[in-house]
Amino acid sequence: MPFMAQLLSPLGAFYGLAARIKSRTAQAEHICVPVVCIGNVTMGGAGKTPIALALAERLIAQGEKVHFLSRGYRRTSQGTVKVDPAAHSVAEVGDEPLLLARLAPTWVSADRVAGAKAAAAAGASVIIMDDGFQNPYLAKDFSILVIDAGVGTGNGHVFPAGPLREEAGDALNRAQAVILTGRGHAGDGLAARAMARGIPVYRSIAKPVAQEPSLAGAQVLAFSGIGRPEKFYETLRGLGAEIVETQDFPDHHLFTDREASRLTVRARELDACPVTTEKDAIRLAHAPAGSARAQLAKNLRTVPIRAVITDMAQLEALIGEALRRHRLAREQAG
Repeated sequence: MPFMAQLLSPLGAFYGLAARIKSRTAQAEHICVPVVCIGNVTMGGAGKTPIALALAERLIAQGEKVHFLSRGYRRTSQGTVKVDPAAHSVAEVGDEPLLLARLAPTWVSADRVAGAKAAAAAGASVIIMDDGFQNPYLAKDFSILVIDAGVGTGNGHVFPAGPLREEAGDALNRAQAVILTGRGHAGDGLAARAMARGIPVYRSIAKPVAQEPSLAGAQVLAFSGIGRPEKFYETLRGLGAEIVETQDFPDHHLFTDREASRLTVRARELDACPVTTEKDAIRLAHAPAGSARAQLAKNLRTVPIRAVITDMAQLEALIGEALRRHRLAREQAG
C-alpha cells in the first residue's frame, strides 16, 4: 500500500463505516412512481450521464414519461428546481442537468425525496436518478452501479485513503446491475465479484454521433473539463482527428473569459479548430454577448457522445420487471 494511502487508511475506514451505518439505519421513503438510480462507487465521473440518457431514450420509446433527478453539482439555486435549459445557467443548476434537460424534464434537489415527489406531481411515470447511489433516503426500485473499466476502484480504499465513496462490497449489496464503461480491465475484479453474487454485468462503449463536416484529418485543439479527459481524446483520435494540443481542466470546470481567450488565441496560433465535449460546451453557453466565452462557444466544435450498452434488451427487461413490481405493489396497497 502506498505510504499516503496507508497513512490515511484509518480515516478511510471511519468514512466507510459512517457510510455503512447511514445506509443501514436511514429510513428510505417510497414514492408513487418507480425510481431507477444510476450511480457509482468512486469519486469523480464514471460515465453515468450517457448511461442515463441511453436508458431514458429507450423508456421514452416505450411510452414512459421519464423525468430526471439530479443533485445539481455546485449549483447556486436553492430548494427543488425544474431545469429550464433556455433560461438556467450552469452556475444555477449544474452542467449535467442542463444536458439531461435537452431530452426530458429534469429536476435538481439536494433533498432527493422532495425532488422525486415534485417530478411525480408533474406527471413523471418513472424517475431516473443521475447519481445518488449513496443517498439512503429515497427508495430505489432498480440501481445500476457504473464503473470506469479503465480505472476500476483504484487502490480499493475508501476516501481519503483512496477514491471510493464506500466499501465496494457495500455498494454491490444495493446494486441490481453493473455497467463497465469504456475500455480496460481495471474494473474486471469488481465485475467478477458482482457476477459471483448473481448481479448481471454489462459493458458500455461511448460512440460519437456522426456529424458533418467530419473531423477526419482535421487539426484540433482539444480541451475538456471532465473526469477523464483522455477518454474524450481517444474518441477524437478514433474519428481521425489530428490532435495538435490538449488542455485539461478540472471536472465541472466553469470557464473564465481569460481562459476562453487563451484557448481562442492558441487555436489560431496552431491553425487548429477548438473541440470539446457537449458537457464542456454547455458551460460556455449563455455567456454574455461579445465576451471571450461567447466567442469561443461560437467557433468551437463539439462531439456528441451516446452510450451503446451490450445486451440492452436484457437490461431493459430487468428494469421493466422492476417497474411492474413497483406498480403492482402500489395497486395492491390501494
